[in-house]
Amino acid sequence: MNPDKLHRFLFQQKHVRGELVQVKASLDQMLRNHNYPLPVKQLLAELVVATSLITATLKFDGEIAVQLQGDGPVKFAAVNGDNQQNFRAVVRLQAELSGSSFRELIGEGYLIVTITPRQGERYQGIIPLAGDTLTSTLESYFAQSEQLPTRLYIYTDIAASNRAAGLMLQVLPVEPDKAANDFAELVILADTVTADELLSLPAEQMLYRLFHQEQVELFQAQDVNFVCGCSRQKCESALYSLGKEALSEHIAEGKLEMTCEYCNQQYQFSAEELQQICNQL
Repeated sequence: MNPDKLHRFLFQQKHVRGELVQVKASLDQMLRNHNYPLPVKQLLAELVVATSLITATLKFDGEIAVQLQGDGPVKFAAVNGDNQQNFRAVVRLQAELSGSSFRELIGEGYLIVTITPRQGERYQGIIPLAGDTLTSTLESYFAQSEQLPTRLYIYTDIAASNRAAGLMLQVLPVEPDKAANDFAELVILADTVTADELLSLPAEQMLYRLFHQEQVELFQAQDVNFVCGCSRQKCESALYSLGKEALSEHIAEGKLEMTCEYCNQQYQFSAEELQQICNQL
């Protein structure tokens, strides 16, 4: 049974919807072969939760990429996901860490959300990093890109257990005045949530604790999975695009090693294997 779940829910008497996601096993898989500093692991875990929550608001069949680009020690961090809640993540560092906060890691930069449906036009939203946390930046993204008031709560416990969780409330685009009032009332309740509760309580218990006076409809949960997608066959296909000259250099060196930046899996090709590819060009 997959312990990593996304739960969508709806307040039956209020114009607000929500999502709750809890992940652990998938984070274990994502981080297993990487030696990232702890603050970077925490940032990636937050970004995984954020991507899951953003994807849950979309009605589409396709892929999504949520990226952070900045001038801080973390030059680039991204989570690629899809509507099936499969994800993979990557981070690129350009300097040693000088702090552990969101802005100390990223510095000045941008949040970029790219949605690529399998049918239809690609959409990309770009906003400057607007706050001192990922959640405040994401709330600004929703306010600017969708004009929908949104409140996010994201917590991680990477040092002890590789857990992360998130809760999101968002107004429905109907009856703006009532929706705004409903949202304000529910945010007061949601603001009482603690990290331990969100990370450890089952979804039903969590929602009852926060909103027991409301009529909450909880939909069927969706599994969240780390899926890298790399393979030796894909690496071999990439080698064909290098050309004979580049392959010849690696043949002279005796081998070629390719490393997947998402899962850190290494693929080795001998000089004989490279020669066979070269002979087919």
